[in-house]
Amino acid sequence: MSDTDSYRQMLGAVQNFHDRHHLREQGGEDMAYRVALMAEELGEISACVTKGKSVTALEEECADLLILLVGTAIAADFDLNRAFWKKMKKLDSRIGRRIKGRIRVSEFSS
Repeated sequence: MSDTDSYRQMLGAVQNFHDRHHLREQGGEDMAYRVALMAEELGEISACVTKGKSVTALEEECADLLILLVGTAIAADFDLNRAFWKKMKKLDSRIGRRIKGRIRVSEFSS
C-alpha cells in the first residue's frame, strides 16, 4: 500500500491545507458554510452526470467533495475513518429491496 492509499495520509494533506489557509481562523470551518460548499460540489457532480461530462470531470468533482468531507471531520473534530467503518458495518447488516426497478439498501420501516 502506498502512502496515497492511506486515510491517514489524506487526513494529513487536508489538515495541512486547512492550516496553510488558516481556515479555522477565517471562517472556513464554520459548519453552515461547509454544508453550503458540499451542496455546491454535489450540484457539480450532478451536472457531470446529467450533462454527460467526462469521467475526468466527475472524478475531480468527487475528489472536491471528499476533501470537503474530510475537512468537515477535521472542523467538527470527529474520526471520519472510524465513522465510515461503523456505518459500513451497519449497512452490511441490511437487506436490499428493489424499488421502482432499482436496488435500495436502507433502514426500512415496516
